[in-house]
Amino acid sequence: MEPIAERRSVDLNSDLGESFGAWTMGDDAAMLRLVTSANVACGFHGGDPSTMRATCSLAAENGVTVGAHVSYRDLAGFGRRSMAVPPAELRDEVTYQLAALAGVARVAGTAVRYVKPHGALYNRIVDDEEQAAAVVEAVAAFDPGLPLLGLTGSAVERAAVAHGLRFVGEAFVDRGYRADGTLVPRSQPGAVLSDVETIAARAVRLAADGTVEAVDGTRIAVTASSLCVHGDTPGAVAMAEAVRRGLERAGIAVEAFV
Repeated sequence: MEPIAERRSVDLNSDLGESFGAWTMGDDAAMLRLVTSANVACGFHGGDPSTMRATCSLAAENGVTVGAHVSYRDLAGFGRRSMAVPPAELRDEVTYQLAALAGVARVAGTAVRYVKPHGALYNRIVDDEEQAAAVVEAVAAFDPGLPLLGLTGSAVERAAVAHGLRFVGEAFVDRGYRADGTLVPRSQPGAVLSDVETIAARAVRLAADGTVEAVDGTRIAVTASSLCVHGDTPGAVAMAEAVRRGLERAGIAVEAFV
């Protein structure tokens, strides 16, 4: 994989709308003034109807693109527990989530413009061909014009290409990478980064030449048109501010990929 040369623009996305009932997650209002794309929870790992509508409304007010952040049906585990869901069931659950957010987004004055899997589902479909195909089949049947955001070189990318969907690669500025280009599991040391300046410098490097330093010190190539700052990470707003500032100082425009 060749490094990206002289990148002039990049998308900045964040997982938002994850509050549920009395449980508040992150500062969505602040993040929506900084990011260009919002991965909005669809009620399966976080979010509820009122949160979904409020998040979509704020995204519309700030000119932020809305994406469906689909997940395993796992509110108790925040969608971070891998599940052996039968492919047909997973397909229908993804369809359900897409339909729910699309309806809420419409009445909030915006629309779902892309899809990004969440948490354990995101990681599972890096290698699991059956579950990857189920997610892609759901998106293709619902709206084949919706791009799918995910990890490049993955099973879900191959499935998306096979179904004629646009696949958009992303990179995580606040997560550790292994030498094979996959994310360090959250249960292991180095999985989540916290130093704001390190994260900002990493974002610039990813956007400028498409490389990132893995936890073992090797530098790996990462093809990404979108950079993610997790909305539930402590200090997420300060991170997003530093990332935007760093990108803009480097002459890299921050704009939505769709």
